[in-house]
Amino acid sequence: MFKRLPGDQARDLVTTTPDTAVVFRPAVVTTPAILTLIILVGRALTGLVRMTWRHPVAMLAVVAPGVLTILYGWQTAFLLTAPIPVGLSAWALTDRGSFVRLVGRRLQAWWRLIWIYRRHWQPVMIVSGLGRHLRGRDYLPRLGKVTCTPWADLVTVRMLKGQAVKDWADRLDHLAQGFGATSCRVALTKAGRLTLTFPRHDPLAVPIPARPLPDVATVDGIEVGKQEDGQPWRLKVHGTHVLVAGATGAGKGSILWSAIRGLLPAAAEGLVELWALDPKLMELSYGRALFGSRYAATPEECADLLDQVVAVMQKRAARFAGLQRSHTPTVEDPFVLVVVDEVAFLTAYQTDRQLRQRISAALATLTTQGRAVGVGVLAALQDPRKEVMNIRNLFPDKIALRLDESEQVDMVLGDGARDRGALADHISPVPELGAGVGYVRLETSPEPIRVRAAYVSDADIRAMADAFGRVA
Repeated sequence: MFKRLPGDQARDLVTTTPDTAVVFRPAVVTTPAILTLIILVGRALTGLVRMTWRHPVAMLAVVAPGVLTILYGWQTAFLLTAPIPVGLSAWALTDRGSFVRLVGRRLQAWWRLIWIYRRHWQPVMIVSGLGRHLRGRDYLPRLGKVTCTPWADLVTVRMLKGQAVKDWADRLDHLAQGFGATSCRVALTKAGRLTLTFPRHDPLAVPIPARPLPDVATVDGIEVGKQEDGQPWRLKVHGTHVLVAGATGAGKGSILWSAIRGLLPAAAEGLVELWALDPKLMELSYGRALFGSRYAATPEECADLLDQVVAVMQKRAARFAGLQRSHTPTVEDPFVLVVVDEVAFLTAYQTDRQLRQRISAALATLTTQGRAVGVGVLAALQDPRKEVMNIRNLFPDKIALRLDESEQVDMVLGDGARDRGALADHISPVPELGAGVGYVRLETSPEPIRVRAAYVSDADIRAMADAFGRVA
């Protein structure tokens, strides 16, 4: 209380007990001026040492010219220091990529650390509730290193003792607004340490055209779009099952067709078989020539086609038993990909109970036994509720496009996905901005990755059907 009173006002304070006339006056001790100066100088030196330790290159760049000027004169200092900025300028003009990567990003990270994060750290932590102000002292999470990528700032933080990741996940909006970013994501790097991701701009704001057809036939890592860090998004379909969930117009067809497009060269060589279930008759029917006899639309046809796939899987498993535990695509045993558009229409909305049970049993059999023998399922649906899709946990890899409710994010990607930054319910409904944008959570990694699928147009599908329709 006394710290808030300037000068000698503390001398005028008196306190009496409620039932006595005893007067308590605070003892005020005058601090000698020399002691105050020593404390201030000590704090200044400590800050200087800390700044030199944290930013040695920046301090050297500032101090060196002044020292050289004092010791040898300004002419000598100019001759010795001028080649450095001239050389950096020449480097930036001749090889901008390497200059930005090795120098520019480091300077940008240092500037943003000083001007954005360290300057606002204390008020943002206190106002958001991640820091504590107790008895005149601030207890704050420790700000660590800032790394700048082409699209975002990665800020490392050491949490306070007793804090949890959820404490930070619940305050993502506070952190984003406090540091002037559009959004924030949090990821646990190791015990007690977090990495906060603050995007500076959105690299996925522009639609992506259809990816070129692969030059080499492959079933591993099909390029279907782009990740937020600018790297190609390669979707694994062999040796796994993939579930794609998203509202109407979210871009599920972009993922389905991009995966099919990437597998066409392998299908042309007989290494892949594409099986399609299209109960809506609107998406996969446009390229029906790519599937030939392995295409079904009505519920009865879908059930028969799934039974055929199950039979292929079981015969292959009987041949592989005791001989091999994993599948390598060959002409004799190609990789079989079952593409299902709007799987909930077959498993939940089907009025024929026997057909519904038959289809659900076949899909459950494929997703539990298929991937070891080279049978994969790529399914899309709109409504991720459990009563609609009760086998969604049998899909190791999941993709959440634009969803209507925040609770649906964890339904698709698993518990805690939204707290880790998978804000699928915040994706724009405007097709140019949000169609194909989503979050991927792989079996091998709990961290969601933001991606955007390439848009395969009607003209692209017609060209694919004309060129590869004969492979069905």
